[in-house]
Amino acid sequence: MVAKIGIGPDSWGVWFPDEPGQVQWQDFLDQVVAAGYEWIEAGPFGYLPTDPTVIRDELNSRGLNIIATTVMDGHLENPDDWPRIEKRTLEAGEFGASMDAKYLVLIDDVYLDLHSGERICSSALENDSWNRLIDSVNRVATITKEKFGIPLTIHPNAETHIETESHLELILEQTDPDLVSLCVDTGHLAYTGGDPVSFIRNHHNRVSYLHLKDIDGQILEDVRTNNLPMVRATEMGVFREPPGGLVDFKELADVLNDIGYGGWATVEQDMYKPALDVPFAIAKRTREYLKEVGMG
Repeated sequence: MVAKIGIGPDSWGVWFPDEPGQVQWQDFLDQVVAAGYEWIEAGPFGYLPTDPTVIRDELNSRGLNIIATTVMDGHLENPDDWPRIEKRTLEAGEFGASMDAKYLVLIDDVYLDLHSGERICSSALENDSWNRLIDSVNRVATITKEKFGIPLTIHPNAETHIETESHLELILEQTDPDLVSLCVDTGHLAYTGGDPVSFIRNHHNRVSYLHLKDIDGQILEDVRTNNLPMVRATEMGVFREPPGGLVDFKELADVLNDIGYGGWATVEQDMYKPALDVPFAIAKRTREYLKEVGMG
């Protein structure tokens, strides 16, 4: 079996719904098609038009489909953030259901500011705070399933409270497998010291979705040596296109074949404010490379 390969706005440096200098959504869709993809993630809620009629016509005219919507709108352990998280879950869930999305991806908010790299809150949670995080995950999962019939998948992200293999293992232990699965991001897991290929092999029964990116090992070493935030690391190119980085994509393709993975995998070449002529070439090369290694 092979994965169904998509790509997201993140591969064009889109981190926010609206930011000066980022690629216009129409150009993003056109370049996705030209690079050889048929599936996309919606990206930050509001980047693509949220009127289902408008975006459906735009997608249909290009032969594109949406894999997932994303919620990354608050710290899951913070009760004060819950109203915002719930509101965005309802918005993203309704939009995803109207687009026949396969997943809703939940990401905890960052503890270092995405613009400045300055600290927002502690990087570690006490037991009570972690338990509140788990409660929020379960509440979001219940909403997405009961209201929209969309599975929830948890995405590990560097500089959040769900970033390491140990965090993901706790998520697996403390959540209902009928409600919560994992979206393993190969780059973010490697960035935080994990082995994404082994993790997928060992926990494949709870892995429903993948984000694909590679890591430049030398840049990562410099980032760790100098204690740099992820926004600076991204500007330096720590997230790189495959192959040649820390993630063995040929081994990953073998593992996916061994476990019979036939789900979706989204290319996410994390960049921040790249030159507008850079992302397309990377997206096209990555699509061809994934075909070469038999991933999809």
